[in-house]
Amino acid sequence: MKTRLRALALSATTLLTGALLVGGAAGANAAPDNCTVSTSGSYASSHCASGSGQHQIAITVLHANPSVGYVYNTGPWVSAGATSTAYIPPGTIVSIRTNKR
Repeated sequence: MKTRLRALALSATTLLTGALLVGGAAGANAAPDNCTVSTSGSYASSHCASGSGQHQIAITVLHANPSVGYVYNTGPWVSAGATSTAYIPPGTIVSIRTNKR
């Protein structure tokens, strides 16, 4: 009977520990939110006001020289609350977006 109780207690402890680990991980990696994108001259920036993950600015441009084609540029990955900035290559902007993780 003692063996059965120990096995039941061990199973319950394992389940509770697993639930706490999974629940804690989900809250710790919340994607950034309330993000805005802006441009100024030859630079684009993204700023996310809340969340606990990271974000970066990402730019796609059709280069001014047709033989070059599409050019992609990204800023650094930064925490929510910080600003990610990247240079906009010469040409026609196809998209400016915020990547999140």
